[in-house]
Amino acid sequence: MSIESKGVRRHLLSDVIEKIRHAYVDLGFREVYNPIFIEEEDIYKQWNNEAPTILDRCFYLATLPRPDVGIDQDKLNLLKKKGVALEPKKKTVLQKVFHNYKKGLFDGDELITKLAETLSIDEDKALIIMSTFPEVKRKRPIATNLTLRSHMTSGWFLTLKEFQDKEALPIKLFSVDLCFRREQALDATHLRCYHSASSIVMDRQVDPEYVKQVVKGLLKPFGIETVKYVRKKRSASYYEKDSETEVFVRVKGRKDWVEVADFGIYSNKVLKRYKITYQVLNLGLGAERLAMAIYGFSDVRKLVYPQFYVQLELSDQEIASSVTIDKVPRTEEGKRIQYAIIEGCERYGDMLSPYEYNVYEGKMLGKRITVKLVQNEKGKRLLGRAAFNEVVAYDGNILGIPRKDEAISNRELIKAAREKGVPTGIRYMDSLAAVVANDIEEAVKLGKKGFVMKRAMTSTAGELNIKVREDVLRFITSKNKRIDLRGPVFMMVVTQIE
Repeated sequence: MSIESKGVRRHLLSDVIEKIRHAYVDLGFREVYNPIFIEEEDIYKQWNNEAPTILDRCFYLATLPRPDVGIDQDKLNLLKKKGVALEPKKKTVLQKVFHNYKKGLFDGDELITKLAETLSIDEDKALIIMSTFPEVKRKRPIATNLTLRSHMTSGWFLTLKEFQDKEALPIKLFSVDLCFRREQALDATHLRCYHSASSIVMDRQVDPEYVKQVVKGLLKPFGIETVKYVRKKRSASYYEKDSETEVFVRVKGRKDWVEVADFGIYSNKVLKRYKITYQVLNLGLGAERLAMAIYGFSDVRKLVYPQFYVQLELSDQEIASSVTIDKVPRTEEGKRIQYAIIEGCERYGDMLSPYEYNVYEGKMLGKRITVKLVQNEKGKRLLGRAAFNEVVAYDGNILGIPRKDEAISNRELIKAAREKGVPTGIRYMDSLAAVVANDIEEAVKLGKKGFVMKRAMTSTAGELNIKVREDVLRFITSKNKRIDLRGPVFMMVVTQIE
């Protein structure tokens, strides 16, 4: 899902995160980035006996060890068969390149280039060498003691250790960033990464009640005023006993309470392990949880990854905005001709024939232009009755709506579209006037002396010079909706070019 504003599309979650960041700054907090890579030993420092269960849902980082590559005669013979013959000197050079690669003197993505440069061969032959040594390709990852941050708290202790005694108290910091959890599966409430909008206050003594002011300030931009605080029966190991509290909100229009955050005072024992001598108050706000509450999502996957989990839905407003006139005049003279034809249609459209009306006289690229609306057939109106039909979007359809009720088969649909549809601002004659003006421009460029353009019955958007965006066309088809722009126009334009 996204938010549109002046042509800019923003993800709903990004919009929520941005408002949270501004709210923290307004509350006097300073933004920082906490470490993402956390040593396993830090998890033990923070969680103590619970650490094994916490590590169970952490992602460990692994590295690909660089192999020792031996170059025996069999490999040299194989290379020769593949068209890469290496003389003894070049064998020594190749061995050195592999040795430097093993020592990490250059990055892995430079290996092909290094082989090509040092052996004076092209990169295709360097790739052949790579393929001849399977130990280079078949590397297996080996786990390290580094984990990806599963809680923002894991990084806070490292940051707080550096901040204390370097700035005046109280120190107020916040960070909005990703955390990672090794969930067994993605479902409506679990993702493998999420955004924690976390903050701390470090002081000689902290007041837990202050958090409620922070919560109020963070929720204010979203219009949320109803908040409930529930003390957790058992606090996490890094919090002081009985200090962890959950924050629930009730969003306008909803009856249920939604948990969006929790807070607590960091454990004195854990702080001492990091040689932190002050008290620390921590608040953790889940950006995805808050966004779900605000926008009414019950499935976090549909909020964060709509491209994978949400079927495309377009409002009539979005459909209407996708409808445009296809061919339009590019010159100022062409635009004046377009508007003159429209004005002539509005003035003479209901007049009975035979008539012809001069609607424009002027110059274009040094040529004199005369444009006339013509109807030669006696007793007929200058324009067909559908010329003034307006294109609107209604209930997923794109329809041509007549100015007044007519004897048509879909009268009820047309009546509802006239009352509730979203207008595109385009009438049949507007789009046809545009293509006529465009054709006149082309005729002048090609040196034509004059031509006649006639439009009779219309049945498609293309005939009307109306374009609908491709994704909207697919959406309309998938929903078994329709584009119905039929109707008689009978517009004849005669242009003289001298």
